[in-house]
Amino acid sequence: MLDLKAGDGLAQLKKLLRHSHILVENFVPGGLEKMGLAPKLLLELNPALVIVRISGWGQTGPYSHKPGFGTLVEAMSGFAYLNGFPDRPPALPPLALADMIAGVYGAAGVLTALRVAEREGKGQVIDLSLFEPIFSVIASEAAKTRLTGEATMRAGNQSTHTAPRNVYQCCDGGYVAMSGSMQSMAMRILDTIGRPELKTDARFATNEGRVANRDELDAIIGAFIVTRSTEENLALFEAAGVTVGPVCSMADLLDHPYTLGREAIVELEDADMGSLPMHNIVPRLSVSPGGFRRSAPKLGEHTDEILAELSLLG
Repeated sequence: MLDLKAGDGLAQLKKLLRHSHILVENFVPGGLEKMGLAPKLLLELNPALVIVRISGWGQTGPYSHKPGFGTLVEAMSGFAYLNGFPDRPPALPPLALADMIAGVYGAAGVLTALRVAEREGKGQVIDLSLFEPIFSVIASEAAKTRLTGEATMRAGNQSTHTAPRNVYQCCDGGYVAMSGSMQSMAMRILDTIGRPELKTDARFATNEGRVANRDELDAIIGAFIVTRSTEENLALFEAAGVTVGPVCSMADLLDHPYTLGREAIVELEDADMGSLPMHNIVPRLSVSPGGFRRSAPKLGEHTDEILAELSLLG
């Protein structure tokens, strides 16, 4: 941990950057420049440095001067407008989704820039806004809105372009999710619920008809599912080759046979909290899979160690 407002801290940072591959910062645009750390200067110190600049709205454009938070981005990007049910207000995600998606895009950008730096010795600046990554996830809506003249309305757990697709309640209070996005799967679902006659019904024979009548179709499927337990529904539909799965809480997943068998969850020791579960490394690499050696360090835990190494580098 360095105090960048102090002369020594700034000097130590510049020395550290001479031996670094990546610098990540998330100041409001212009923050680096105010500290005398403009990218041009940093690339003079280390021509191969990759500088990742994370901000709410990007380093350029009419909103570049504004501070950005994930909640604002999730609202303005169009995500919240699409999320939720049509008779209820737009719904924000229950987690830092904009930040997380931006992190994935940022990692991909860093890997690309590092490859260039390794081959050509040239560093560069990655301008990463929180807005653009989450916007890219739903940007196909831009073309759809232009063509139809209307923004897509929230559809709850249904889909506006395929049916059946929903979450259905079971008699034990559990839920199962089902998707019949392919014509053959939709027909298989109708057979499995004992309603083969609906396959020739004009309302349900084609995807276009099913989408137009999806509320009626969901009522038929839901009436079948609600008479059986979650386990019974899963066994029945899986035996018929229907794409169905349970709706799990994290409490369900902590000891779920899939997460345990796949080792999707690992236990890490924390000095203060003891053993804690978290997700494993993704994706899985066959030659260099990586692994967790320890829990996250405390703030400033390795400052002295790193500065000592710097003093040896000169």
